[in-house]
Amino acid sequence: MHELLTTQEMAEADRRAIAGGVPSRALMENAGRAVADEAAKMAPAGAAIAMLCGPGNNGGDGFVAARLLRERGFDVRVACLVTIDQLKGDAAEMARTWPGAVDALSPASIKGAGLVIDALFGGGLSRPLTGIAADTIAELNGSGLPVLAVDVPSGLGGTTGHADGCAVKATRTITFFRKKPGHLLMPGRSLCGEVAVADIGIPDRVLEAIAPMTFENGLAFWLSHFPWPHSDDHKYQRGHAVVVSGPAQQTGAARLAARGALRIGAGLVTLIGNAAATAINATHSTAVMVRQVSGNKAIAELLADERLNAVLIGPGATIGVETAADVLAVLMTRAAAVLDADALSSFADVETGAGEERGQFGFLRGEKAGRDLPVTLFSAIGVIPDRAVVLTPHEGEFKRLFGPLPGSKLDRARAAAQLSGAVVVLKGPDTVIASPDGRAAINANAPPWLATAGSGDVLAGFITGLLAQKMPAFDAACASVWLHGEAADVFGPGLIAEDLPEVLPEILGNLHHVAGAPGWIVREPHS
Repeated sequence: MHELLTTQEMAEADRRAIAGGVPSRALMENAGRAVADEAAKMAPAGAAIAMLCGPGNNGGDGFVAARLLRERGFDVRVACLVTIDQLKGDAAEMARTWPGAVDALSPASIKGAGLVIDALFGGGLSRPLTGIAADTIAELNGSGLPVLAVDVPSGLGGTTGHADGCAVKATRTITFFRKKPGHLLMPGRSLCGEVAVADIGIPDRVLEAIAPMTFENGLAFWLSHFPWPHSDDHKYQRGHAVVVSGPAQQTGAARLAARGALRIGAGLVTLIGNAAATAINATHSTAVMVRQVSGNKAIAELLADERLNAVLIGPGATIGVETAADVLAVLMTRAAAVLDADALSSFADVETGAGEERGQFGFLRGEKAGRDLPVTLFSAIGVIPDRAVVLTPHEGEFKRLFGPLPGSKLDRARAAAQLSGAVVVLKGPDTVIASPDGRAAINANAPPWLATAGSGDVLAGFITGLLAQKMPAFDAACASVWLHGEAADVFGPGLIAEDLPEVLPEILGNLHHVAGAPGWIVREPHS
């Protein structure tokens, strides 16, 4: 159930289910029953339940749940935004099955309740909430009462995860058939609380026609593609990753990345840099090899050896023409590439000064460079067909490189992947991984401990290590982002970036056991 459906795709799933013989009233009855089941788990003993119903199908679900909860002995009070005679279709039919009173919605509707069920508006709402609905939500959010939201918290866009104006802050959300992107994208993820998905009778076969392209990142999505070692493997078969170091005063980021690449399974990892950086890296590295290589020509000569098959450049590299030239040198080789941090900002869409001098690779330096540099990068990415390239920007780097793309975070990441021709990992608590072919995954396991210096460098190293092992780029990015979050969650508070690679063996051992993968690793699952 890792598919994520937009509100339009969910409406299409409903339509196809009904066309295939599932009565629409049965879908609403089943949805209401799922709401009642969740509410029964949440309601404090003896507490009243306030059911807030809206004018559409969400309200219809609410009327069903109210009836079923009353039949189970709960004290249920229903308030509706519109009068019963204003309801239409199945919602009107279900309202008529409710045997109790229906009050007009107001902030007083939640008075005396121990649990509030928000069945006002679903994920397709396209306007800010105003009037009585907004006033009631403000009262609810300030009450401290537990809230169960139906489909999505009212005011939240199910597709975008945005809230235009006020929105309910739920304790728990119950949705149907599949999650929506808005359940995972911020601030939607924080507004939804824990999300449960109920089966209401929509057959899975409807997905074949809908063909969703957005997914929740998780084990089921990439574990079958993970490059587990086999008993007859040797290190040269596990790939050789190269990490380009920054200058002497900024070598730590590259070392973090190199450690991450090695821990995730690359057979060999080499740190390259100028003489001063290499001297420092040599004093801090054991299993990671070091080599003095600097400048775009030397990098290109090194990577002419195709056994060095994956490269990371950017962490601590410094922003400037030299880094841009090094990136372009990497992209002229067949090695898979991960571009992070300064490797992206060196192609930023900003003016950099006067003049129009052209550098070695033909891109402009000067006032026209800002408009030319991103195009130069994207063109270079496409020079070698089918070569894996992954970009790993945070929001600031993303905006500098791609400018103000419209839409949600999901929309922007997907557009950036298509513009650049690379897999884009748009980082954050709701990291989005997007492929040029339109596929996208939203990650939801990142704990707050990841907000620490150097964690992004480790993530870039993880991706590079998996690319060295020839895992497909989109799968490698998805796996790395999930493992990165899991490692932080396992370690917990007090995490620093150095801890992330060291937690990884335990996680990989557990996953190997779960996957039943071939090879020589034998480890009991973590309890």
